[in-house]
This record gives sequence, C-alpha cells and structure tokens, in this order.
Amino acid sequence: MSVGQLRDNAITSLFGQRKVVIGVIHSRALPGAPRYSGGPVSEIYDYALAEAQRYAEAGVDGLIVENHGDIPFLKPDAIGPETAACMAVMTERVRVATGLQIGVNVLANGALQALSIAQAAGASFIRVNQWSNAYVANEGIVEGPAAVALRYRRNIGAEAVRVFADVHVKHGAHAITADRSIEELARDNEFFDADVAIATGQRTGNAATQEELATIAAATSLPVVVGSGVSEGNVERIMSIASGVIVASSLKKDGVWWNPVDPARARSFMQVVEGLR
Repeated sequence: MSVGQLRDNAITSLFGQRKVVIGVIHSRALPGAPRYSGGPVSEIYDYALAEAQRYAEAGVDGLIVENHGDIPFLKPDAIGPETAACMAVMTERVRVATGLQIGVNVLANGALQALSIAQAAGASFIRVNQWSNAYVANEGIVEGPAAVALRYRRNIGAEAVRVFADVHVKHGAHAITADRSIEELARDNEFFDADVAIATGQRTGNAATQEELATIAAATSLPVVVGSGVSEGNVERIMSIASGVIVASSLKKDGVWWNPVDPARARSFMQVVEGLR
C-alpha cells in the first residue's frame, strides 16, 4: 500500500463532497511589489473581500488567496515578511466573511510563507506550484521545498494544513526533469506527502489536456484537481476524471484574470457544475 493510500481523501475531508470548485482571489499588488499602488492596504483587503463575496454568492466550495498582483514574482528566499503579513490579514478576513474552506498560494513557490499564513489565518490548505524536483521557472531555477516545508509545518503545529501540489508545473521549462515521465512526477509528489495533485496547462488560463489529466489520475492515489484553463465549456469533460477544479480567469469579466469576478459568469458556471453533481 502506498503512502498516499494511508491518508484520507483531502477533498472529501475538507469539502464534504467528491467534486468541488475552488475560486481564486487574485490579490492586488501588495506593499513591496513593483505594481503596489502606494494606497491604503485596506483597499487591497476590500477588493479581496468583494471578490470573495462574488464567488461565495455563486456557490463555490472554497477559495484560494493568491498574491498574483506581485509581478514579477520573487524566488522563495527573497519574499519579504510584508507579503506574509498582508496575506495573513487578507486570508483571515476572507475566511471569516465567507465561511468557506480557504487556501493560500504565495508566488513564486513560497511554501513556508504559505504555511505560516495558513496557520495564522485559519486556512485549510496551501497550493505549491513546485513541490518536488527542480524546474527552470520564470524566476530562475526553483527547487521543490517539500522536505523543508513538511518539517516547518510540523514545527509550527500546522499539520492540519493540506498541501495541494502541481504535478507538471506551468510557467516553467521541464528540461531538468525531462527524463522523468508525468507518471513519475505525480508519484514524486505523492511520495513527498502532498495531499492533492494538480494538473495544469502551460500558463494561467491554459487548460491541461485530457490525456495529461488521465495520466496523472492513473499514476497516483491522491485526488486530482485541474488548476488552470477550466471553463463552462470544458468543466464537464474535466469533472469526469478530476475531483475538482481551481478556476478564476473564465469567471472574470471578459475572461481576463486581472479583472473582477463577473457574477453572471460565475453563476452560470456553477449551474453547470451543480448539474454534474
């Protein structure tokens, strides 16, 4: 029996159902980031809360708070305490306002920061885009933090925080792992104690292929969710294999990630999902 099979199913444990929808709050740029407006941080929190409310009213099952406005992203060791501090406040406010299961994703690949935020804010899970192995990402060479992050999680008493880990990471070249199949990459994440495997396309808004999704699902006992490129037009196909979807761009005004959530798009999407489950 594999290590993954000894654990419970993180999707059903967290959300109480087998097919879930997790929306993403793309935060405005935070203090310290090049695109930070210089205005009151409260305005950033208010934007996140407004987005959270639109998602919640549409009926999503959970949310991920993500510092997507902090372009260009720093490598993990360079992410400052101001980012973690702001995200902890924002995440806690979103959790209290919605009552949903909340996750944290600190870009780029800030697993330790995400764990600290989740523990401080009462979040349920983190997303880590590169959990194992090493990749040539937009930010340079980024190494998987699993060994350090799992020890840090134990040290701060955050073992209840689940890890959602991308398998074949987007925004990166896979030359370093080119001799490892997608099946092996999926097994690596499971071996390194991830709780959920994420299938993605090559960039934000780009969908994972059905072949890659099926390959990952067959290679691991972990629940698999699709983490990019999900739309009303493909969610039925995706949900036939996946345990859930992480969605943002297609629910935004004009389908663009940096725009606010479009309530009509979000409601229409969730109506399709409700029909599937």
